[in-house]
Amino acid sequence: MKWFASSPSTRRPSMLAAGFLAVGLALTGCAAPTSGDGGGNALPPVIADLTKIDGTTVTVVEGNVIDLVGDDEDYLDWKAEIDDEAIVSFTPGKDDGSAQFNPGLTAKKVGETDVVLSNDASGDEVAFTVEVTPKK
Repeated sequence: MKWFASSPSTRRPSMLAAGFLAVGLALTGCAAPTSGDGGGNALPPVIADLTKIDGTTVTVVEGNVIDLVGDDEDYLDWKAEIDDEAIVSFTPGKDDGSAQFNPGLTAKKVGETDVVLSNDASGDEVAFTVEVTPKK
């Protein structure tokens, strides 16, 4: 019976794979994003298309944000009228020279409020309700 000894070149790929697996497992425990309150994972933003939200209700978890998309030309010109600013606040779109940011809404506390967004540059206006739900 003849025994075949593996050469160093045939052992290297499995050793490298084991090393990558160990590093990957070690990093996995550190990679999860967390919310600012130290508990749970951060939620992705709620995406709301400005061309489709008129007359709807947008639901968002307290502490999360609504990213208002769908206007690539006049995104800097949106303004908001919010019935109850204790429930949500508006952040206008901006361009800092290196990146462009959509307008958005931040869910501050549980409740429901009506929002009217208007854009003087495009003449568009959308009205909808935001429902802020409690964190789980």
